[in-house]
Amino acid sequence: MMINKKIAELMNAQIGHELGASNEYLQIATYFDGRSLSKIAKLFYEQAEEEREHAMKFVKFLVETGQEIKVPAIPSPRYDLDAAVTAFKMAVEWENKVTRLIYDMMDIAVNEKDYASQNFLQWFVDEQVEEVSKMEGLLSIVEQAGEQNLLMLEAYLSH
Repeated sequence: MMINKKIAELMNAQIGHELGASNEYLQIATYFDGRSLSKIAKLFYEQAEEEREHAMKFVKFLVETGQEIKVPAIPSPRYDLDAAVTAFKMAVEWENKVTRLIYDMMDIAVNEKDYASQNFLQWFVDEQVEEVSKMEGLLSIVEQAGEQNLLMLEAYLSH
């Protein structure tokens, strides 16, 4: 099955973005783990795995549609975490960036009448609503609690 070439190129790039996000979330998880904030760390370890799963969804779709897979180079994660709020702001920025990338692909799929890609990408459109909302909500909690009260976020995540 042929899909639009431009979308295939963007999906290959998205594999890299998703794997990069996985590495970023892994780095954030270890930041919190190193501070003995295991519930926050767990949240980010799970996010890291979820991003890897997203990359694999793109891989499988491209394989199923007969496209060549070209996994791009993955940049190193950011290491200069200095506060919990920085980590959550990074997560919100990342999720908003991914949302824009998914929307760009969807725009092309709609304009090119690439129905297979539209159907595939709709799952990601829905997923991004959930991801952005979750990270924005957690950022708000961290901002309200403050760096000195991260144990409150730990308790919140326990429930």
